Amino acid sequence: MLFRVDVAAGEPLADQIAAQVRGGIMRGELSAGERLPAARELADVLDVNLHTVLRAYGQLRDEELIELRRGRGAVVRGDADGARLRLAELARQFVREARRQGLGETEMLEIVVKEARP
Repeated sequence: MLFRVDVAAGEPLADQIAAQVRGGIMRGELSAGERLPAARELADVLDVNLHTVLRAYGQLRDEELIELRRGRGAVVRGDADGARLRLAELARQFVREARRQGLGETEMLEIVVKEARP
């Protein structure tokens, strides 16, 4: 998988890296058990700070998409579900847009509940 970052983008570099891994899982480019590049190696290739890559990998670990193992590195979890991940990404986009429009959590939930009803 090819990683790229845009230093001019408004999105933090760690978030860009994490988004690329999520996208790879959603598209089936990354599969269960597949190793991600070593953090130091990826930082060198992207010309970013090592801690930026570690922060991205930490986000993915917290989202239960990868496991971080000493001596083995970052590995895509066996239960990483691309379809569910796509739904979570759509939810993130919805929340970002709703916040831009000034909606609070209650209003967001009302919209989702209304749309979920047949």
